[in-house]
Amino acid sequence: MTRIDYVLPLRWDDDADLDELTAYLRWLSRRARVIVVDGSDAALFARHARRWRGLVTHVRPARDLRFANGKVTGVTTGLRLARAEHVVIADDDVRYDAASLAAVDRLLCRADLVRPQNHFSPLPWHARWDTARTLLNRALGADYPGTFGIRRPFFERMGGYDGDVLFENLELIRTVRAHGGVEARPPGLYVRRLPPDASRFWSQRVRQAYDDLAQPARLAFSLSVLPAVAACLLRRAYAPLGVGAVLAVGLAEAGRRRAGGRRVFPWDTALFAPVWVLERGVCGWLAVGAALRGGVPYAGRRLRRAANPVRRIRRQGGGSASLGARKPSALWEPSQNGLVDEPPHRHSATVERPRSMRSPS
Repeated sequence: MTRIDYVLPLRWDDDADLDELTAYLRWLSRRARVIVVDGSDAALFARHARRWRGLVTHVRPARDLRFANGKVTGVTTGLRLARAEHVVIADDDVRYDAASLAAVDRLLCRADLVRPQNHFSPLPWHARWDTARTLLNRALGADYPGTFGIRRPFFERMGGYDGDVLFENLELIRTVRAHGGVEARPPGLYVRRLPPDASRFWSQRVRQAYDDLAQPARLAFSLSVLPAVAACLLRRAYAPLGVGAVLAVGLAEAGRRRAGGRRVFPWDTALFAPVWVLERGVCGWLAVGAALRGGVPYAGRRLRRAANPVRRIRRQGGGSASLGARKPSALWEPSQNGLVDEPPHRHSATVERPRSMRSPS
């Protein structure tokens, strides 16, 4: 594995998980140059500096960045400090192992952006509930992880990405596509993620639903769920509800079985799919209400935009000078398990050339 950089944006209100994260950083620092961009308050920042001295490059977010989404500030600050061509961006709850870290590194030899597949471990009840969303995304295309691999020179040429949106992962994906980048999304490149506690899970429901405002087809489906359920209940037509629940479970199970997913997604996670669909149906309307009130609350302010359309990103140039002529972006899935010695040649892979306004799966 070549030497890679690892950027971890962080903003903590307490240090309950400090020992666990420190142990991970100690392991990780032997395999990558780690840059922690820490937006925690002064007392916590000082404690982190003491604990991580000699393990990581520990810095404050750049003062000249004024993004509404603090994670983008952290990512951009980290990419400024990175030196390796291959960089992993990961949330503070993501836990790579040696194999998955090496796989991302190898895939970046052919792709500008690598999109792994997160899975929760351990799996309390609320993580199983949220895993149903992951399974449905896998069945329909690809999930949105809390980690990416990116080629630093490409990130610099495209001028970064918009930090004033809520769904920063989708914004990064779309910006890479708008600049002609190649995205690899191996469905079997599994990277562990620690689940949030139950209170944080509940606090994220409407905010996650707000992401659908950037994906009109998904939003339309979400908003149709409650009227459809209400109509069935008023007519006492329970059979369609049962059929819908079975279809949701079947679709989630298809996502679970994809690319060896049964080894990381337990069988009962697919059973939560109807619950998640109903949740999204409720929270979709709450998200629309939040949009009408000026946006969804986030870190003490409101964010109105979920993400920018690819066409707008192309028109605005992504915040950088023209990158020159590049081929259209191609999405490819390296293998069924994603853990290959070398990424395949383009002609042997599944290649899709997305349309300018195509919403990602």
